Amino acid sequence: MLTDDNDLSKTATTRKVIESMVDGLNEHQIQGMSAFFSDSFRWIGNTGCGVKNGLAEFQQNWQGPFQAAFADKVCTDEARLFQGEWGAAFGAQKAIHAGAFMGIPATGKELEIRYMDFWKVEDGKIVDNWVMVDFPHVLKQLGVDVFNGEGWEKYDEGREKPPQPDHNK
Repeated sequence: MLTDDNDLSKTATTRKVIESMVDGLNEHQIQGMSAFFSDSFRWIGNTGCGVKNGLAEFQQNWQGPFQAAFADKVCTDEARLFQGEWGAAFGAQKAIHAGAFMGIPATGKELEIRYMDFWKVEDGKIVDNWVMVDFPHVLKQLGVDVFNGEGWEKYDEGREKPPQPDHNK
């Protein structure tokens, strides 16, 4: 539904907007970011991240706290994809846990922060950004298992046998 009216002629514009914005974020820029975001911009994150309406709310309630918690951030996109008014990326950031995060005081540990981003660009500005940040992975590196040992990784490599559905019911 969201891609029904995707204007494929906008691919180059979308790529330019997103790549320039990502460069700005990676350089920890705050000023001038309005060049990339529409006035009605929405940042839609997974649980633990929240939803931010507008650039000011994004900067105050995501970008600022993220920079306070994680220093010396180096972001590596594994892939970027662009099609029409849509762009996507996934990868990981390396950062130092330099400030409080989810109630955990700074540890000084180097962490890996995995993510996926999907952007919608209209009229040369980002209107929506859907984000998944792997906070359970970050917390695990800090000694917190949010799955309390019940994560399905326990089924990998035959460590435990997973339950199977009973199709006879």
